[in-house]
Amino acid sequence: MNLSRNLEAKCRSYLEMFPVVVLLGARQCGKTTLAKMLGKDWKYFDLENGSDFDFITRDYDFFFQEYPERIILDEAQLSEELFQELRGVVDRDRSRKGRFILTGSSSPSLKTHLSESLAGRVGVVEMGTLKMNERYKAPLPEIYSILNGLRPQEQLNAFKKLEGMRSRDDVMTHFLYGGYPEPALEDTNFHEAWMANYVKTYIERDIRALFPGLSIENYRRFISMLSTLSGTIINRSELGRSLNVSEGTIRNYLDIAEGTHVWRSIPHLEKTVAKSVVKMPRGYIRDNGILHYLLRIRDLERLYVHPGVGASFEGFVTEEILQGLSVQTGSPWQVAYYRTRNGAEVALILISPDGDRIPVEIKFGVSTRASDLSGLRRFVEQESLPYGIVVNNAESVRMLTPNIIQIPAGSL
Repeated sequence: MNLSRNLEAKCRSYLEMFPVVVLLGARQCGKTTLAKMLGKDWKYFDLENGSDFDFITRDYDFFFQEYPERIILDEAQLSEELFQELRGVVDRDRSRKGRFILTGSSSPSLKTHLSESLAGRVGVVEMGTLKMNERYKAPLPEIYSILNGLRPQEQLNAFKKLEGMRSRDDVMTHFLYGGYPEPALEDTNFHEAWMANYVKTYIERDIRALFPGLSIENYRRFISMLSTLSGTIINRSELGRSLNVSEGTIRNYLDIAEGTHVWRSIPHLEKTVAKSVVKMPRGYIRDNGILHYLLRIRDLERLYVHPGVGASFEGFVTEEILQGLSVQTGSPWQVAYYRTRNGAEVALILISPDGDRIPVEIKFGVSTRASDLSGLRRFVEQESLPYGIVVNNAESVRMLTPNIIQIPAGSL
């Protein structure tokens, strides 16, 4: 079953701007389906298919003479030469837009190939798994177009319109099972089998093929341990000691996990008046279905009592927000987290293209106590910001303090 994707409009606008549009994302996140929606009646080639791969790579000149436009090249990272060849094809007629759609996954070097060979010729769109509104076949909430207001009361009135977008039950279902399209609408037994096969394929096929010299057993242990650290600050030296590998190896593993779209790293906030800021990266497993499978959490009952439920919810909400912001076609928003050595913390700092900052605290509960707001409140005051946001599982949008707005996760 095809589901509408929030990024479709952005991709279509890129097809009017660039000769090449590239969809990047984890395997099975829906890139091929979206590419075929964008390029209806276009010729489709899959480089994982041996005959397609041989036909394309045997003689690039012949291939592009036969198919000079309106083609989809799936899993394009499997041919490194393709990007250089495509550059020549595009440069012979730079004025023609919307000629090629490429998809790519599981290759940390893919972005390098794009920047070196197709800079200025390509619109790159990074896809995640299904966002909550996509799963439930609803429009993208307007929150992502109204975030960058300046006055708390104006924002409150705008956010009020978003109450009741999704029930708490809907939020919890998506939180538990994640957003990979194929298992999203199936029963839980299929979900379990699908996740097991996905993780096995990711490690034993993709990683083994991409990094033949890598210890697959060590990387498997790393991914397992990384799942227990999702949503936390990563101390690479401690993680290395736990796995009996060097800090450099851990850095390499993190780069691989991020480059294959399994892990998202959030940097620390650099521009702040605070002096004692923690400068280690923070991150999380990008899809909660994968995370909870690795943590052996199979139902909501176990999830609610798991000691890592708060950190898992932070990662879930962060990914929901970032996917919502990614639909915009202008300059991208930046993100960071904030923590001082004294323990003051804000889970997420959104930085608009204009440099405005919106701090977001994320809490799993249905209510947020005043004591839980101390870090956010101090950050808003010390940085002279107009307002901050708390995302939790409440049902209403309201002011918790004169400059802190509560937004239910279902409004995202």
